[in-house]
Order: sequence, then structure tokens, then C-alpha cells
Amino acid sequence: MQGLRRRVVYVTLFELFAIGFASLGFVAVSGQDITASSGAAAACSAIAIVWNVLFNHAFERWESRQAQRRRTLMRRVAHAVGFESGLTLFLVPLMAWWLGVSLWQAFWMDIGLLLFFLGYAFVFNWLFDRVFGPPLSAVAPAA
Repeated sequence: MQGLRRRVVYVTLFELFAIGFASLGFVAVSGQDITASSGAAAACSAIAIVWNVLFNHAFERWESRQAQRRRTLMRRVAHAVGFESGLTLFLVPLMAWWLGVSLWQAFWMDIGLLLFFLGYAFVFNWLFDRVFGPPLSAVAPAA
């Protein structure tokens, strides 16, 4: 599976599983029931998807105007830090309000999400490629 279909299936599965895992985590740390926790997880997921599109569009516009257009290690670090910092600004107040916790507790919940997603993304991507095959960009051309 390749192209747009692959991307849609990828994002859909990634976010559905992420919402499930995050819901359970929110139940455990906030004391809220599964309904409130699932709503918060779904809202966080929607915000993350929209922020991803907006941030990457803006970053790539900025990147296209730079004298050097290679993606260096520092540029990749700036991208990751910028994305996560912006997402934190959106998610922390949302989680505090939705789950009825302090901003400080919500901040630590956000750190927990960040750490969880580091491992989750690695495992999900590996399993996705095992089930659906790697994207064409990762397949060596036939000799």
C-alpha cells in the first residue's frame, strides 16, 4: 500500500490506538472516568493532527527561504522542539480544564504523553511497515 491511501490508513490507525492508550493513561493519573478521559484524548489527538499540518507547513515555508536547504541535525532538533513546544502550549490548558487538574499536573501529563509517544511511534511504525510493507521511499531500487 502506497501514496495517499497509506497515509490515511497510517494516521487513522496511529491516532485510534493513541487515543485508546492515552485514555487509559488519563484515567490512571487524573482520576476521571473513561468517558472524560477518552474525550480529552480525542481532543488532544485532533489538536495534534491540526498542529502537525500547520506547523509543518510554516516550517517548510521558512525552510524554503533559507540559504542552506539541507536538513541538518540542528534543523531537525529545531523542528522537533518547535513542534513539541507549540503542542504543549495547546494541550496543557486543554488537559487542565477537561480533566479538572492544575496546569502543573497537566504539564506533567503532557511530558508523560511526550515520553510515551517516543516509544509508541517507534513500535507503531515498525509494526505498520511489517504489516503493510515499507513505503517506496524505503525500498531499494531493483538491480
